[in-house]
Amino acid sequence: MAFPSPLLAILTEIWDRAQRLASGCLYYFPKDKCYTTLNTAAHQENPVGQGGTHLPAATRDAAPHKVLRRCCAAMGKLQSKLKHSTYKYSRPDGILEERIQTKVCQEYSPAHVDTVSVVAALSPDLCISGGKDKTVVAYNWKTGNVVRTFKGHEREITKIACVCRSSQFFSASRDRTVMMWDLHGPSQPRQQFSGHAMVVTGLAVSPDSSQLCTGSRDNTLLLWDVGTGQCAERASVSRNLVTHLCWVPREPYILQTSEDKTIRLWDSRGLRVAHVFPTKQHIQTYCEVSEDGQKCISCSSGFGGEGCEATLWDLRQTRNRICEYKGHFQTVASCVFLPRALALMPTIATSSHDCKVKVWNQDTGACLFTLSLDGSGPLTSLAVGDTVSLLCASFSRGIHLLRADYGQGLALREVAAF
Repeated sequence: MAFPSPLLAILTEIWDRAQRLASGCLYYFPKDKCYTTLNTAAHQENPVGQGGTHLPAATRDAAPHKVLRRCCAAMGKLQSKLKHSTYKYSRPDGILEERIQTKVCQEYSPAHVDTVSVVAALSPDLCISGGKDKTVVAYNWKTGNVVRTFKGHEREITKIACVCRSSQFFSASRDRTVMMWDLHGPSQPRQQFSGHAMVVTGLAVSPDSSQLCTGSRDNTLLLWDVGTGQCAERASVSRNLVTHLCWVPREPYILQTSEDKTIRLWDSRGLRVAHVFPTKQHIQTYCEVSEDGQKCISCSSGFGGEGCEATLWDLRQTRNRICEYKGHFQTVASCVFLPRALALMPTIATSSHDCKVKVWNQDTGACLFTLSLDGSGPLTSLAVGDTVSLLCASFSRGIHLLRADYGQGLALREVAAF
């Protein structure tokens, strides 16, 4: 029985993809990239994406129901290999990436019922997170249990800031307020800070925890007295839509990123701009300062590899750009300096809307490892859990617990999700 041309074309495409996938390729990739599949059973590499498999004559001439059965059998082969396949691909910029699909991670009790916007570490075993469900959750990521849930905001949580060596923390929200909580205190907020006209998008606590700086899309920064809850200083810069704030350790300075593509350094003594770094080409989404206060990282928005970078800056007298980290294909949403215990060299990690977490050599800009969290949606926030663990918030799958693995060099693997 001969197939009509349109049906034959569809069956050929199904067969072609199924055969490629079943032969060891984890996903079917566009043909504009050069891919190589690694058959883990035979350890042989074969080119994929040029030419391709064609529907065999015996299959082409068979009855339709038999063809469909063979296609389903090929897809069954694929399912049995999903957890044991590897792919390598070369990007247009010449960087070779490799991803190994590991065993399914452990599923803990979920922290939230919707998208997680932000996660921050409170202690070596506790994290604080917030999301679209309007709740702030204290979670023990070592045991996989919710410790406490705090309710008070009327809209999505946007930022979390924890007080160093304390049980206290702050949450910012789209409801234009900031609330102060105590893990061991009452269920109601200890303090509430209201003063912004739009969503609060920046939150930073002073090293001595006596002051709180907040920023918003209303172009303003407010400096608060934590003890009294009163606003002590107010500053406004035209078009300065704040995206993140970070207080420099042991200094009176506050680092701020903005949608106007600039990074500003503020002096909290009078809340005035002390320095403006060279303007970038894309929106600056996030910033982080090193523990010694000498360097900082900023992250860029972007798409298709344009922008999508992190930049290392010198916070000392020169305040020059030191290095750039390029390799993500969508907006870089978060970045952290990694503890020196994680590697023999200074390293940083970035998370992006492209579902990837990357580890970089801080000095050279080389990408040391890429972990793909497929199915997670955009990655929204990154935090250091302990000396070997990272916490990564995502749009679709809650919070991912990542652990450093030294079996074959520095690598990250996902061990749990909540």
